[in-house]
Amino acid sequence: MKKIGLKIVVMIVIAVILLQFNVVFAVTQSELNASRNETDKKIEEAKEELEHIDAEKSDTLQQVESLITQISSAQSEIDELDTKISDMNTQIEEAQSKLNEKQEEYDGKEALLEKRLVAAYEAGETSYLDVLLSSSSLTDLISNYYMISEITQSDMELMEKIQKEQEEIETAKQTLETSKQELDSVRAQKQQKATELQNAKSQKDTYVAQLNEQEKNTQAELEQFEQDKRAIQAELERIARQEAANSGSSNVSNITNNPSSSGYIRPIVGYSITCGWMGYSGHTGVDFSGSGISGKPILAAKAGTVVTSTALKYANGNYRSYGEYIVINHHDGTMTLYAHGAPGSRLVSAGQSVSQGQQIMSVGTTGNSTGYHLHFEVRVNGRPVNPTPYLP
Repeated sequence: MKKIGLKIVVMIVIAVILLQFNVVFAVTQSELNASRNETDKKIEEAKEELEHIDAEKSDTLQQVESLITQISSAQSEIDELDTKISDMNTQIEEAQSKLNEKQEEYDGKEALLEKRLVAAYEAGETSYLDVLLSSSSLTDLISNYYMISEITQSDMELMEKIQKEQEEIETAKQTLETSKQELDSVRAQKQQKATELQNAKSQKDTYVAQLNEQEKNTQAELEQFEQDKRAIQAELERIARQEAANSGSSNVSNITNNPSSSGYIRPIVGYSITCGWMGYSGHTGVDFSGSGISGKPILAAKAGTVVTSTALKYANGNYRSYGEYIVINHHDGTMTLYAHGAPGSRLVSAGQSVSQGQQIMSVGTTGNSTGYHLHFEVRVNGRPVNPTPYLP
């Protein structure tokens, strides 16, 4: 009985100890769970804060990208207005020179007429009839008659010319004044655009200050791209103006008014447009992409002459902007641009004639590109337009 009683006591003690251990364990586990939950909560809060910061940075970069495009557009408009102002100044100078010449001719003829009138006045009573009556013979009479007729006709023609030139001078003056008013209007537009440009630059600088280093690098690449695009556009516009001057027309054919009649083919076989005209801010063309597109042939959409075939690179040799790109002039008011070609894949050079469907390059991802694709543009008189209506 004593042994049994001892066993019972030992069992009771062990049970009490286990119970206390379980209670302590339960309390400790509960505290651990609570602590873990608190830690997890803090981790989630930290993650959310980081995501919020990243999102803010992304939004800031988007604002910068939008402003860069806005600045580039404003600068392009200013460049265009500068060209227009220069052309208008030239036209006004030429018109002023012609007006001065006309005025000089008019003044000379008016002075001549005044001399003839003075001479007639000083002749007094002498008249054409007196001259005829004073003829000594029939031959002298006929001679005097023709002389008087020629003088009379000459006087009439001189008076008519003076009258006509006076009207032309007045018209030229009005045209010149209208041109000067238009020039003032264009200058005012430029000033307004310059103010918008300065405001956009100030806003951009404010946002740029909030970017991290990686985003600043992205921003610098975007600005370089826009700068390159403006330079390319200026050069293509110059080529278009020169061609128009040589042909004596605006070089805008019916194709530009009726794009579907362009006669273009698609610049790449078997792939569709995956990013359209203005698919994102500053996108001045369309993109063809898809599985296995890397290295595929890029074809001339129409016959023409290559005006540009080059690779845009930084000083360190890395590609920038359009990377490997080609521009073809189709001599109908339109040009086509093909960009982001594979390194060293350009098969044509500037000045070379190409036929429709001829391979000019291979698909790559050089320059400001995030993946293998063909960037394709249509330009009218050097300026980009929506390519989609031109493609079959």
